[in-house]
Amino acid sequence: MNWHLLPISEITQLLNTTPSGIDPVVAAERLREQGKNQIEDTKKKSIFKMILSQFSDFMILILVAAAIISGVIGDVTDTIIILAIVIINAAVGFIQEYRAEKAMEALKNMEANHAHILREGKMMSIPATDLVVGDVIMLEAGNIIPADVRFFETHQTKVDESTLTGESNNVEKNTEELPEGNYALGDQTNMGFKGTSVTNGRGLAYVVATGMQTELGHIAKMIQTDETTTPLQKRLAAFGKRLSVGILLICTIIFMIGWLRGEAILTMLITSISLAVAAIPEALPALVTIALAFGAKKLAKHKALIRKLPAVETLGSVTYICSDKTGTLTLNKMTLQEFYETSTANYQTVFKDQNRLLHAIALNNDVSKEENGKWIGDSTEVALVEYAFDKSFNRGDLEKIYPRIAELPFDSKRKCMTTIHQISNPDADQSATMIVLTKGAVDVLFDKLNADQKSHIPELERKVNEMAAKGYRVLGYAMKTISSLPQHLDPDEIETELTLIGFVGMIDPPREEARQAVSECKEAGIIPVMITGDHKLTAKAIAAKLGIISSEEDLALTGSELAVLNQIEFEEIVTKVRVYARVNPEQKLRIITALQSKNHFVAMTGDGVNDAPALKNADIGIAMGINGTEVSKEASHMILLDDNFATIVIAVKHGRKIFDNILKFIKYIMTGNSGEIWAIFLAPFFVLPIPLLAIHILWINLITDGLPGLALASEPAEANIMKRLPRNPKENIFSNGMAVHILWVGFLMGVVTIGMQAYAIHVANSHWQTMAFTVLCFSQLGHVMVIRSSQDSIFKIGFFSNKPMIIALAITVSLQLMIIYTPLFNGIFKTQPLTLGELTLTLAVSSIVFWSVEIEKWLKNKNK
Repeated sequence: MNWHLLPISEITQLLNTTPSGIDPVVAAERLREQGKNQIEDTKKKSIFKMILSQFSDFMILILVAAAIISGVIGDVTDTIIILAIVIINAAVGFIQEYRAEKAMEALKNMEANHAHILREGKMMSIPATDLVVGDVIMLEAGNIIPADVRFFETHQTKVDESTLTGESNNVEKNTEELPEGNYALGDQTNMGFKGTSVTNGRGLAYVVATGMQTELGHIAKMIQTDETTTPLQKRLAAFGKRLSVGILLICTIIFMIGWLRGEAILTMLITSISLAVAAIPEALPALVTIALAFGAKKLAKHKALIRKLPAVETLGSVTYICSDKTGTLTLNKMTLQEFYETSTANYQTVFKDQNRLLHAIALNNDVSKEENGKWIGDSTEVALVEYAFDKSFNRGDLEKIYPRIAELPFDSKRKCMTTIHQISNPDADQSATMIVLTKGAVDVLFDKLNADQKSHIPELERKVNEMAAKGYRVLGYAMKTISSLPQHLDPDEIETELTLIGFVGMIDPPREEARQAVSECKEAGIIPVMITGDHKLTAKAIAAKLGIISSEEDLALTGSELAVLNQIEFEEIVTKVRVYARVNPEQKLRIITALQSKNHFVAMTGDGVNDAPALKNADIGIAMGINGTEVSKEASHMILLDDNFATIVIAVKHGRKIFDNILKFIKYIMTGNSGEIWAIFLAPFFVLPIPLLAIHILWINLITDGLPGLALASEPAEANIMKRLPRNPKENIFSNGMAVHILWVGFLMGVVTIGMQAYAIHVANSHWQTMAFTVLCFSQLGHVMVIRSSQDSIFKIGFFSNKPMIIALAITVSLQLMIIYTPLFNGIFKTQPLTLGELTLTLAVSSIVFWSVEIEKWLKNKNK
């Protein structure tokens, strides 16, 4: 229902209520029909379901099956190791999902506990959850509005709706119905919304919606959508499905070949399990998680707090950043930009000097100053008072000469505020004993001017329009002198025959660092978009100053203009829109989904409850740490500790570097696994026994892959990282030659391994299994060094340029030597000590992979 468009008389009929409230019996019936006035969590998962869902991945199920079979055939060590890996991965996934449930709890905390109401004319206090439609609620300063209401009586009632609208200005409420039209929440001046707070005055209102039917309830429904998956999650999930099918197929082929050759079924079962364990990159999920955690730690130093680890990776794939204006792109501080004083009147004899406008600014306000020097009051008035104060016009000093003796407070009908001051200036015109100072919208003041000045209105309007075109909020000041104070302060009598003494243009100015950040975004192929609750003209002006709007093709849409577009029409222009003004929560979500439908990865910033659905459904939701609500923070993936757009761009740069490094260790791990698969797969064709035991494979996949793979996360960013386009969202993680590299280098590793095995068995008659195991291990260590850069030689970037890598290699080599030369580990890993000659040979053969990849890079660079 459009309650804001209806007259009070019609509302009372529709709600079947009266200003005295409803009958308690009727209230009880309605409570049974409508349900409790509370936010419900319809999507809440039990802890058991969350735990169970961590084991639904097909690759995890294959590992569990391998563990069970290993246990059945007596290999308990493998069973324990595999199950430990599975449990660790499940724990990480559970923790992330459990934290996501907190957003709904924060939303519930916004609800009021009790409500003061009228029922059959009797005042009573009831639990807010028992409110029903038609109840008459009494509101006063300090109350949280417990339901959506329509005011029918107001007394200077002001409401802070920033949590819903994103705009910090308090909204003055009235009782009159609004003309037909589309109104954003911030423009529905006769309505109150659940979760917002009354900051001034008092009022009576009818409850028109409760629980999930309120605006807060609609937001709760939107928050309760499924969590979006990150680009890497999507790519790894798709890879996991293909790999799982491949594993089963290869295992079946190997088993059948062995069985047809007359091998024992148990032997072939062990071989198939070894192959499955080799193919599954056990360390990959843990390595990705740890790399993201390291990235999150670094980002925290740059004022970006990561709440959900996958967001670190998503930053590297972002193609659109939809940013709130106030406080993120701007300073969140109204500032006086232009000062214009008229010269059509001569009132200098009233004041000690000729600065009439500065006198008026300093005197006509309700701002106060705390002992700590902080100004308290409306943000617009604070900006004006600060400006006057900086010019040495202090209200406290001026009121000693011009004490305030009366005032007419601002109200939304008059759009004016008037103060009346006694003149104690001995130099003033003695016929004038009092000054009337009026501040308000300039168009309103034009109607209150004296006849002489009305002839100058066209000229004044041109100046006002020039300011407005810059996006400034224009306020005018007018004055007159009177000889005595009227008995009744009638605005129609006092605010007339005024003389306009000037006007000022104000705006919340853009951050300087945001301008540079927008430029960097565009250079990096990322499109910045402004989404604000402010008015279109102001939003466009700020966007132009920041460079968000830079051509005639860049569009700006208001919420009402967006409302009349169907989805097809909107999707046709969504990539051209750079500014959205006066939009509601549903529209913010609509913008996000429209961009995502065009295969874009979208970052969305926000600070209010109204931003929560879009924050949760964006590819990466970014909440404000200073001005953000708890709901927006809980729904987000990342929190800006300084509320600064420039910090997002820094985070994107780190995200791209982290994603590059994640790709490097995916290449490293998958190449190693490919080498293991080739070695096991090819051995029977050369009439060789299986070269590796399952425990050898697990050792390589966890230790040899793990430590050096983790050290890849410390690789510095490429020089051109913010001058290239975002990674194509449709692009497979194995594109750009990665798949070919994994196959040919993995094949080379496998051939080198079984070549070492064949030599050790048929020629040297030595410890063939330990030598094959060690060759594969050291081949992978050589490989990790050479893939630190996909283009530059290791000799160019330097062996010691990544110190964590050197430490990781030293530890891994030491551990490998430990399990070769320590009797205790010889028993566990089925290894045998190698002679110095055997160890030297394995090291020499292992270097084949290193030199092969270095030669490949040299040839590629030569061809370029």
